Amino acid sequence: MEKHRAERNRTLTVSTEEYNTYLNTLLNSNDLSSFSLADITNSLILGDFFSIVSKIPHHCVDLLIADPPYNLTKNYNGNKFNARSDETYKDFTRSWISKCLPLLKEDASIYVCCDWKSSSIIYDVLNEYAIVQNRITWQREKGRGAKLNWKNSLEDIWFATAGNTYLFNSDAVKQKKRVIAPYKENGVPKDWEENVDGKFRLTYASNFWDDISIPFWSMSENTDHPTQKPEKLLAKLILASSKPGSLVFDPFSGSGSTLVTAKKLGRSFFGIEQNEEYCVWASKRLKKAEKDKTIQGYYDGVFWERNSHP
Repeated sequence: MEKHRAERNRTLTVSTEEYNTYLNTLLNSNDLSSFSLADITNSLILGDFFSIVSKIPHHCVDLLIADPPYNLTKNYNGNKFNARSDETYKDFTRSWISKCLPLLKEDASIYVCCDWKSSSIIYDVLNEYAIVQNRITWQREKGRGAKLNWKNSLEDIWFATAGNTYLFNSDAVKQKKRVIAPYKENGVPKDWEENVDGKFRLTYASNFWDDISIPFWSMSENTDHPTQKPEKLLAKLILASSKPGSLVFDPFSGSGSTLVTAKKLGRSFFGIEQNEEYCVWASKRLKKAEKDKTIQGYYDGVFWERNSHP
């Protein structure tokens, strides 16, 4: 469990002594035959999603953020997910989405992460059960080169809602962008401002995000999880589609990035994760978030372009 890192490497580690301490903070799927809202609020449940979801109270979730296994063969710390046919993966997607829907409030929002191969499948299934509102595509600046194909440098997030009435706070997710060609009207800056750091404009967020940095070894949010999502990315979803105190649910919590970001932003949360070590990492991150509320790339209530914050 303990790994020795270079001095400047800030990747999360958990000592042998800490492991049991954080393990004991988790809810276990075998603890209760059913969970009350008080039981699950601000908790992480250790166990298999399909054996737990029926124990969760209905109509309690304001925001569902799901990062399910993509249709790729990948080893998640001993839990291997195997690539399968499109139809079989569609059946898998139906199986978990259909079980999440009863947990949602009538005005709840849904975000589902995917790659280019599974994106159309996620859309088709979401379209069966919810109202698809948009597709977000975000630039994944890290990725392996490919000699016989285009390098894959993007992923998708499908945005859907349980009904026609839903929350979307566009002012909470504005982006601060550098002005390349400043325009003035009657000598006054038009839609931009200048300070000691340069010329900037606040813009409404689009459905293409090119300002996301994948967590890496020098970032304090980094873990050894193979498909960890950045807190900045999750912060956009949470701020746009929930209010302080809203309940955010992540059915495939991994190392806890959704839960940690929700906590930093003053939301309630709960999640499910079947891998014990991932849960321990998430528990330690949640403890750290009690004091450290910073989110890389999000300052002063706005999202900055990648590498642009002074």
